[in-house]
Amino acid sequence: MPAFALTFVAGAWVLQQLPWLPPLSWGWGLVPLAAFFYGFRKRLAIRRLLLAVLGLAFGFGWAAWLAHGRMADELPPEWEGRDIAIVGVVAGLPGIHDRGERFDFDVESVQTPGAVVPRRISLIHYAGGFSLGSPAPKTQHAGMPQFHAGERWQFTVRLKRPHSTSNPYGYDFELWMLERNIRASGYIRQSPAAVRVDARVNRPAYWVDMVRESVSRRIESVLQDRPYAGVLKALAIGEDDAVSQQDWQVFRRTGIIHLISISGLHITMLSGMVYTLVFAIWRRVPHWTLRCPARKAGLVAGVVTAVAYSLVAGFSIPTQRTLYMLSVIALAFWSGRRVSIGRVLLLSLLVVVLIDPWAVLAVGFWLSFGAVAVMAYALGGRLQHPHWLRDAILTQWAVTIGLMPVLLMLFGQVSLISPLANAFAIPLVSLVIVPLTLLGSFLPLDSLLWLAHWLMQLAMALLLWLSESPSAIWQQHIPSIPAMLLALAGVACLLLPSGVPLRWLGLAGMLPLFLDAPSMPARGDMRVAVLDVGQGLAVVVNTQNHVLLYDTGPRFSSESDSGNRVIVPYLNGMGVKRLNGLVVSHDDLDHTGGMGSVIAAMPVDWALSSLPQEKPELGQLQHSPCRAGQKWRWDGVDFEILYPVNAADLPTGVKTNNRSCVLHIRSAAGALLLPGDIERSAEADLLDAAGHGIDADVLVAPHHGSRTSSTPGFVEAVKPQAVIFTAGYRNRFRHPRSDVVTRYATAGTKLYRSDYDGAVLLDFEQHRGIAVTRWREKSQRYWYNRPAGFTSPSLAETGNAR
Repeated sequence: MPAFALTFVAGAWVLQQLPWLPPLSWGWGLVPLAAFFYGFRKRLAIRRLLLAVLGLAFGFGWAAWLAHGRMADELPPEWEGRDIAIVGVVAGLPGIHDRGERFDFDVESVQTPGAVVPRRISLIHYAGGFSLGSPAPKTQHAGMPQFHAGERWQFTVRLKRPHSTSNPYGYDFELWMLERNIRASGYIRQSPAAVRVDARVNRPAYWVDMVRESVSRRIESVLQDRPYAGVLKALAIGEDDAVSQQDWQVFRRTGIIHLISISGLHITMLSGMVYTLVFAIWRRVPHWTLRCPARKAGLVAGVVTAVAYSLVAGFSIPTQRTLYMLSVIALAFWSGRRVSIGRVLLLSLLVVVLIDPWAVLAVGFWLSFGAVAVMAYALGGRLQHPHWLRDAILTQWAVTIGLMPVLLMLFGQVSLISPLANAFAIPLVSLVIVPLTLLGSFLPLDSLLWLAHWLMQLAMALLLWLSESPSAIWQQHIPSIPAMLLALAGVACLLLPSGVPLRWLGLAGMLPLFLDAPSMPARGDMRVAVLDVGQGLAVVVNTQNHVLLYDTGPRFSSESDSGNRVIVPYLNGMGVKRLNGLVVSHDDLDHTGGMGSVIAAMPVDWALSSLPQEKPELGQLQHSPCRAGQKWRWDGVDFEILYPVNAADLPTGVKTNNRSCVLHIRSAAGALLLPGDIERSAEADLLDAAGHGIDADVLVAPHHGSRTSSTPGFVEAVKPQAVIFTAGYRNRFRHPRSDVVTRYATAGTKLYRSDYDGAVLLDFEQHRGIAVTRWREKSQRYWYNRPAGFTSPSLAETGNAR
């Protein structure tokens, strides 16, 4: 059984690494394999080996079968961006965002003839335009419909297929949508108006959603705009969107982020408290005890509590894992059988992957099961008499050391103060704040919610103080697979019982984790990452010892931007701890949106821009306006600002786009031109001033490939071998324009697009020229959306751009 469970999980994991789904006809291969296994049923050694192989095959086949069913429920490409009338039910908790209200929607019927719509989609109702300038609202937008869980509505919508940005070390939003079975997203049309068909749809799933929404509204009504009301929501019902990015940053730096999302620890402790209470009361009533032993009654109460809390918390993957584990333990105790923690862990692992084979790709999956496995390994087989304080210290030590390699592999950082933070946060949050919040949410006792919030304020004050320590976290590049495997072996050695000799040699196994330096460009070479930030621009340039960031991408909402979603994760993954230079081309939100997040995440030596001096972020930087002729040389690579003549002296009538700082970079292997969003007039001025000095092997297309830029004269003067269009998927500006694309193609230029190719990575190396890698192609998975034209011959394959 253990071998089958492990290999079943491994088989599901293998399937999720494939760039394409194998045909279901492969499943017939399981028949001879099962027959072969049956034929060797009396040979134990061969039987165990075949059982492991069978588990691998069944795990692979099961995951493939579920994936085929889910991928078949899709929005046809021809129905993207078209008006479709649908009727369905609001599912889950509607969330209020900067631009309106977003919620999941279960489609019951499609009113538009011929249209095909997936069963579950994500919709947003815009409150007014597409502006991102206003702060996130705390209440319902005035004048817009109020949507509630369990209501049936008729909408006219415009949808698009799942598509996300694709970057190294970035978040895979397409996978997130697939796992939650959300197969399209879009917005509700203002006309015709939305019509509420039924105020309440009576189905169990929607009842749970209604309860969760009522809890959310109660916390809002009692605590209103108190600073940590959102944190209490996250603890009570798993509404993580209610927590601010600033608070998440504190939780990450102190290593207690597992406590804020609904964690297995909360469920375990809450069910344990109920078990203890029921057991204590039950055993004092002889009549009850004669009918059912007090322990069994406590077990039932504990499991019921775990199920109820899991449902109210949204039944997320972490809650499911804990619920299944507790259920297995409860069944074992109920039956009177002794079951090892290892078998409980394996059975829970098998159940989770059976229900959700995509769980093997979730960070929480490995962290939660890894934490339990480490604790079982560290505390199992000990001869010492149990002692609560010693065991608590050993548990914290084991989890901190045991998960360090995994955390560095996943995030490139680990909190050094997490043992101290968890020492007081775990008992305070799980044993006091969570029960008070739940009781205050379901009972008409406002004082309980106020007390929970006051305690949360005290905890946050201490956590904030700890997080401000310069040594709060250890941050480095993402380690290699061999270094991580050696570190895991070292951890296993370190956590052996104290009587085992030479166990401290495990430290030697962990050293490569910290000494494995990332490869850097040679002198005169450079590595360039044109990141996929949607409709915007962000370019990272690495030389041998320096890092430059050109533009910071768009802002998506008041809590989310390219800085915290794309740029900082990429820099952390590459082991970058400071930016030696920052160039912000001009003051448009798709180029400055992530600036604040980048500055908050790491120090910046200096900045050049055409931004107005009153820009708040500039006060935190050593800033100068862009001026033509500014030059510097890093590690044999030359950088020069070509335009404008002086950003500070440009007339007020000059368009923002034409204020863009144009940066030319020349390495020993070739040149790169970053022109920002300059348009025709600025291109003409640039040609007059710089002449032939603007030639480049690689060009990031001006203004995302708009018709107002990339004039024939400019294209002829630059003579790029490759051009990169940075544009959002199905963006409303229709960038890049077809005539501009044709102009570059006619000139013999190889074409790349961030909406098709994801991040475009360029290695300028003297010995082999310019190597180009399309990240979406390199990291291809079967669930990735392939837009029309994705495999067009005009798109260059990974290789040399020259």
